[in-house]
Amino acid sequence: KQHGIVQPLVVAKQKDYYEIIAGERRWRAAKIAGLKEVPVIIKNIDDDTATILLVDSNLQRENILPSEKAYAYQMKLAAMKRKAGRPTKENHVQIGHNLTEKTSREEFSKEIGESPTQVQRYIRLTNLIDPILDMVDNKQIAMNAAVEISYLGSKEQFDVLKTIESEETSPTIEQAKKLHRFSADGQLNDSVILSIMQEHKSNKVKITLKEDRLRKYFPKAFTVQQMEEVIDKLLANWARKRNEPER
Repeated sequence: KQHGIVQPLVVAKQKDYYEIIAGERRWRAAKIAGLKEVPVIIKNIDDDTATILLVDSNLQRENILPSEKAYAYQMKLAAMKRKAGRPTKENHVQIGHNLTEKTSREEFSKEIGESPTQVQRYIRLTNLIDPILDMVDNKQIAMNAAVEISYLGSKEQFDVLKTIESEETSPTIEQAKKLHRFSADGQLNDSVILSIMQEHKSNKVKITLKEDRLRKYFPKAFTVQQMEEVIDKLLANWARKRNEPER
């Protein structure tokens, strides 16, 4: 209300309207603030370029959900592939070579600072059914496990979802890989899914003690190995006393 919009919106001219490419949240905020006009920059661009700009704008947000990143990556990579295969005005052959030596995925990965493998992992998430994708967004299923599940058919994914809900658990990466293998062999069914999901999960315990917290109990000359030996003896002594019968 006080200063208006500092950074103009970017729009593209369509047949009878302007499409916002970057700045939709600024436009919504302007409406709430009661502004009647907003500054814009009009771009004369094709649909694929508009898609790329739109995705780039959305990827600048903080706290992007995995599902949002997945579909954004998919949209932009598809647009980049189409542009790479489209000949320029100076190129009279039927197939374009705008990206020269680099593939679209490599160029895309370089732009966003992600490895090509990680880009592919995110795009694989678009193959998940919505309830499982929601679980990824809610951090109920780890991304790498979700990627393995994405190779299952929709019916298989719904069967996995039913087991997740009935067993009140989520698949580990090892379990998800097993589900993927059985599916690839055409042997995944309800009983196999239940058997895999009921497999014992190792409860690994990892405890980290900061060095400055430990050092105050040991002589300065003690090495890490010496500290570990003392801690091991103290724990063994503590465990022995706990197991001794009361007198």
